[in-house]
Amino acid sequence: MLDPQDLYAWESSGLAEVDAIASRDSAGLVLLYHFDGYIDAGETGDQIVQRLLDGLPHQVVARFDHDRLVDYRARRPLLTFQRDRWTDYETPAIELHLVRDATAAPFLLLSGPEPDVEWERFAAAVRQLIERLGVRLAVNFHGIPMGVPHTRPVGITPHGNRTDLTPGHRGVFDEAQVPGSAAALLEYRLIEAGHDVLGVAAHVPHYLARSAYPDAALTALETVTAATGLVLPGAAHALRTEALKAQEEIERQISEGDEELVALVRGLEHQYDAVAGAETRGNLVAEPAELPSADELGAEFERFLAEREGEGGG
Repeated sequence: MLDPQDLYAWESSGLAEVDAIASRDSAGLVLLYHFDGYIDAGETGDQIVQRLLDGLPHQVVARFDHDRLVDYRARRPLLTFQRDRWTDYETPAIELHLVRDATAAPFLLLSGPEPDVEWERFAAAVRQLIERLGVRLAVNFHGIPMGVPHTRPVGITPHGNRTDLTPGHRGVFDEAQVPGSAAALLEYRLIEAGHDVLGVAAHVPHYLARSAYPDAALTALETVTAATGLVLPGAAHALRTEALKAQEEIERQISEGDEELVALVRGLEHQYDAVAGAETRGNLVAEPAELPSADELGAEFERFLAEREGEGGG
């Protein structure tokens, strides 16, 4: 493997600030990380990153070489053309920021597009950053599509070697093989190296997975703050406001739907409640019910929402 340190460059002022913090407090910083481009149902992780960077003071500590890590033909960056020339270019940026929460407590945030290549080298580079900066806990967050209704609380699946930081939540899978991601490999390698890592996966109704679902982002953020002690009321308030608006819009669309659509939603609610009730009673087998499959529900909602969009565009 080529030297991982060649993948990133320090920003001198940001590094000096982190070093000054470390000299005053030996407890170590929390690192939050999320990379967009892979499965992030409901744009859960993207919404959290946006709210943190938009609403909190921050400075760059390190920058990764996006020209080496990003496949431009797979994810073409946007250029702006005005009149007779190109006037702007949205440069991909994979950056490590030093951020301050509402109490001015510092933490680190690593975000940007998911690297398309050199995952092992990238994971080794992030490990170098973590060890150089004395990070005590790394936390990642994202959304996963699940067969759950939007009318019930958002569930959380914790993962990593510090799931003890999320009491009351437990995994729903015994074993599953899924396509890999840079974030998942990073978590795996960090744990392998003896670092503390917590992952937070919010359950997003699969029929809403392709659009922003603020409820999931809010629940994931609240789980992260409870586990880390970070104080992020501004981000939470913004997501809570957006979640109320989103729920109102979803209910409006459902109320204007046909009886078959309403029946599908109620069926998913019944399934959710039956499983929840069985777990409360200590019986993991829910009552039998004739319920639509996840594929049937997803197809019906996609058809309905596509028709709504068509009507609005006509």
